[in-house]
Amino acid sequence: MGQYRLERLGQQLQQEIATMLLRHEIKDPRVSEFLTISRVEVAGDLSCAKVYVSSFMDDNSVKKGVEGLKNAAGFIQSSIAKKLSIYKFPKLNFVADFSMKDGYKMVKKLNQLESEDRAEKSDEEN
Repeated sequence: MGQYRLERLGQQLQQEIATMLLRHEIKDPRVSEFLTISRVEVAGDLSCAKVYVSSFMDDNSVKKGVEGLKNAAGFIQSSIAKKLSIYKFPKLNFVADFSMKDGYKMVKKLNQLESEDRAEKSDEEN
C-alpha cells in the first residue's frame, strides 16, 4: 500500500477512535474522554497499527486509560472495520505517549529562562 494511503488510513483511524472516545462508546471505566489520540502509524502490510495515546492528565491515569483501550481493542477494531471498506484491518496496539506533556514542560522552562534572562538584562541596565 502506498505511503500516502497509509497516512490517510492512519488519520481516519485516529479520527474514528477519537470519536468513539468522545461519544463514550468504550464502556471501560479506565478510558476517559480526556484521552487524546495523538497519531496512528499503520504498518505497510496492514498487519498492525500503533495508536499513540496522550493526555494532560497525570501519567498514571494515561497508563490506566491505555490499559482500558488495550482491553477494548477488539471492540474498537470491529466497530471501525464495519465503517471502513479495506481488505485487511490492522490490529490496534495502544501506546502511552508523553511527548506532548514533555514538550509543554520544555516550552514552559524555556519561557521561564527567557524571562529570567530579561530580568537580569534589565537589572544590568539600571
